[in-house]
Amino acid sequence: MTKYNDLNITANKRIKRVGRGISAGQGKTAGRGTKGQKSRTGKKLGATFAGGTRTLVTAIPKARGFKSLRTPAQVVYLDHLNAFKGKTADNMSLFKQGYISSPYQAVKVILRGELSESINLHVFGASKSVQAAIIKTGGTFVKTPVPLKMNAKSSDSTIKSK
Repeated sequence: MTKYNDLNITANKRIKRVGRGISAGQGKTAGRGTKGQKSRTGKKLGATFAGGTRTLVTAIPKARGFKSLRTPAQVVYLDHLNAFKGKTADNMSLFKQGYISSPYQAVKVILRGELSESINLHVFGASKSVQAAIIKTGGTFVKTPVPLKMNAKSSDSTIKSK
């Protein structure tokens, strides 16, 4: 059993420089053996290489289907918009009221319940039935792009330049 005080641990351990001559200890073949695929320079074998046989990666079954990289739109229901009577409902106001989790993602309003108040809706999307309900109450719907998140560096530079 090795004792703790007998361990040879250095803070800055020097790397072993191989292939620097016979007297250096790891000369000539540099610890790679004599011949073979692993002794050659160049492209090394991948982590999944299994000596020419079928690899484990190709042998195991894959999950089928399609995974979309697009983030889905956040859903807001029409009856939630009654809280914005006479006001404009956009991504920031919906976020402050707690109806969506992020103001920097697409928002789509879907029909559920009834709209009793007139509002101005400025979001990425709304179903046709929602648009008809908003116009029926005297409000307006404007399709707006998703707001971009301000970069901290660019906002600092605009403050300094003023």
